[in-house]
Amino acid sequence: MTTPQKKTQTPETSPGPVAEPVAEPVAAPGPDEAAAAAALTAAAAAARERLLAEVAALPLLPGVYRYFDANDQLLYVGKAKLLRRRVSSYFQRDHGGTRIGHMVSRIVRLETTVVRSEAEALLLENNLIKTLNPRYNILFRDDKSYPYLKFVSHDFPRVVYYRGAVDRRHRYFGPYPSAWAVKEGIQLMQKVFRLRTCEDSVFANRSRPCLLFQIRRCSGPCVDLISREDYAHDVREAARFLGGETEQVLAGLQQRMMDAAERFEYERAGEIRDQIATLSKVLQQQAVFNLDDRDVDILAVKVQGGRACVNLAMVRGGRHLGDRAHFPAHVEDAMALQFDEVEESAPPEAASEAVADAAPPVELRVLEAFIAQHYLGTDCPSLLVTSHAVSRELLAALSEQAGRRVAAQHQPREQRRAWLDMAIKGAELALARLLAEEGSQQARTRALVEALDLAPEGSDGGLESLRIECFDISHTAGEATQASCVVFEGHRMQPSQYRRYDIHGITGGDDHAAMRQVLERRYGKLAEAAREDGGAAPPRRSGQARLPDLVLIDGGRGQVAMAREVFEQLGLDLSLIVGVEKGEGRKVGLEELVFADGREKVYLGRDSAALMLVAQIRDEAHRFAITGMRARRASVRTGAGSSRLEEIAGVGPKKRARLLQRFGGVRGVAAASVEELASVEGISQDLAEAIYQALR
Repeated sequence: MTTPQKKTQTPETSPGPVAEPVAEPVAAPGPDEAAAAAALTAAAAAARERLLAEVAALPLLPGVYRYFDANDQLLYVGKAKLLRRRVSSYFQRDHGGTRIGHMVSRIVRLETTVVRSEAEALLLENNLIKTLNPRYNILFRDDKSYPYLKFVSHDFPRVVYYRGAVDRRHRYFGPYPSAWAVKEGIQLMQKVFRLRTCEDSVFANRSRPCLLFQIRRCSGPCVDLISREDYAHDVREAARFLGGETEQVLAGLQQRMMDAAERFEYERAGEIRDQIATLSKVLQQQAVFNLDDRDVDILAVKVQGGRACVNLAMVRGGRHLGDRAHFPAHVEDAMALQFDEVEESAPPEAASEAVADAAPPVELRVLEAFIAQHYLGTDCPSLLVTSHAVSRELLAALSEQAGRRVAAQHQPREQRRAWLDMAIKGAELALARLLAEEGSQQARTRALVEALDLAPEGSDGGLESLRIECFDISHTAGEATQASCVVFEGHRMQPSQYRRYDIHGITGGDDHAAMRQVLERRYGKLAEAAREDGGAAPPRRSGQARLPDLVLIDGGRGQVAMAREVFEQLGLDLSLIVGVEKGEGRKVGLEELVFADGREKVYLGRDSAALMLVAQIRDEAHRFAITGMRARRASVRTGAGSSRLEEIAGVGPKKRARLLQRFGGVRGVAAASVEELASVEGISQDLAEAIYQALR
């Protein structure tokens, strides 16, 4: 049991000095309740003593520590030069009502791992942060991996856009900050070096050159219009250019042009001249081009309004490829913990204010968290240009991992100074845009709360706790019916909490029955938990579901009536249900809200911020339902049955594709006769009979 729980129980176990004339039922607990509360308090005290004894027994060695709460949820992951000194500092100081004090009060268990060095501690700490997502650490979520420009191994290599794990059989250039940068690079490879981009299957079956050859974007290796040696030379030159050897590539092209002219091959010399002109034009358009730097990453951080932004700009092969902004979570919680970085070196008698003043700025903490989470475990360039000076320990860990020296520069000059200034400005603009968008979203949330007179959970009635769940039904003429549930909380959609429900046992196309089924499945257990809790809604705890403050139904009175029946059956509050009914002519902006508790319909107005939020949530539920339904429909048509086709001896990929194409899917194949199956190219009479029997 945690310390806050002990404190909240103290008023209930104390009878108070004066007895009220009319006592509340909970004001005077019975002997059994008082004894139970006292036992819980004693258990909490004993658990705290065990925790402190465990802290005192920690070694004075480097390592990583992890804090857990009563629900076994990970609170914080940290590294230490001396484990006992660092961990004990959390429990020896009076943190008051700060965020760190709240975290310390929730700690009931800790785990530690001893390592050999600070570098190992840093590596382990960031691996745990990325995999476990602790509550009080700065977290950078990788929405998607960075793209690469890839040369696929082949006698005539092709250049492609690629995102994913790196395979050593092929050659990669990058990473690039955006898909646009990669595609621009591919276009350059086509214009200057005329490398192919077609699939190998297309390449192997061409009998004449394609349109790309006609417009001089490919040299036509598929039909032997260029020798293997000449094509390989073009590939090498393209790789040299992407690697930063631009001057050498230009000099080589100029020499080839002169050689062709001397041999009176003026047409070939003209083609090379055009290549040089194209390459020169690209380099002139690159305003931040520098031949001295091959691969450099520029990192700038900005913190404002409780949010942070790290802007990462990339220079590859001497060319500035653009930037990407990253926004971490839990920055405010990390701000409260920032002085812990200097507590190891602070004397025990040092005042908390002096320690806090000596702590590194939050910008540096955010920047170092990004560098560790972004580069540890992946490739890192040899030079980082940063807006703040990062620690030597972090650079040592990066160097140890990369197998070469990784340096950082935070006060650059000349071209690097220009790059850093651009990155800093980009971070400021990106953060300002984020804060503006969040402000707009908060205004929408506030408008909806006021329009519907909602009362979000929370002691302050804050909008952060407002939770909205929206349902939609999707199917194709009754096939593959699926319901979606999307969640809006904390002023944003929460994709990790989205759910899809496959609907079974209903008449195809019966949306009302589908809505009944999904609501019963979604809220049945919550209603049961509420009844066991005395009729109250389940408490909101980390990792637990709770009843939302609003349930949006994508539909009019019919769907709302069905939702009302379900909520009445489950004993839930009808005022939670709101239907989104299409307006006249189903035009956007004319939607009306329909209530299950008997209130009159409400039209919020075309320009209403509340209606904009409702439409945003409704549209997201619709999108999520449609994508899920289409995937399920495809699985039904080609999934399980296709696997059954694969199991039939003699039916390979080509024959399976012909069957599916002829009959429109596995269902069509299963419904076909032996004669119809045998009419497909490559399917013999015996194989047709085997397929017919296998799909019965």
